Amino acid sequence: MEYYDTNALASALAGMGALSSLISLAISVIGIVAMWKLFDKAGEPGWGAIIPLYNTYLLFKIAFGNGWLFLLMLVPFVNFVVAIMLPFKMASAYGKGVGFGFGLLFLYPIFVLILAFGDAAYQGA
Repeated sequence: MEYYDTNALASALAGMGALSSLISLAISVIGIVAMWKLFDKAGEPGWGAIIPLYNTYLLFKIAFGNGWLFLLMLVPFVNFVVAIMLPFKMASAYGKGVGFGFGLLFLYPIFVLILAFGDAAYQGA
């Protein structure tokens, strides 16, 4: 019969949970900073990146020219089409091509950082 130290197991699990929480927090902060920078480039208030529904409104305003189109995300099946269109419209709004739109579609966190901290300038919707 083997004996397992439950205190050691609990400590290991708590440590993994704390590490996971710190990594998640770091990724969230990096995402907020990137969105802040994108909003600033487009002439929108950067602080809008931290307000939950307002940031989506601003994202649609930048990409489509009309922020209220984010309400289409509440319509079933239409939201799927709009969610696919959004990265391509974002790429176009910052002067990037279709390839960059595919990058935003499939590797969003990486390409948002490239868009935010690269030389891309806001061209308009």
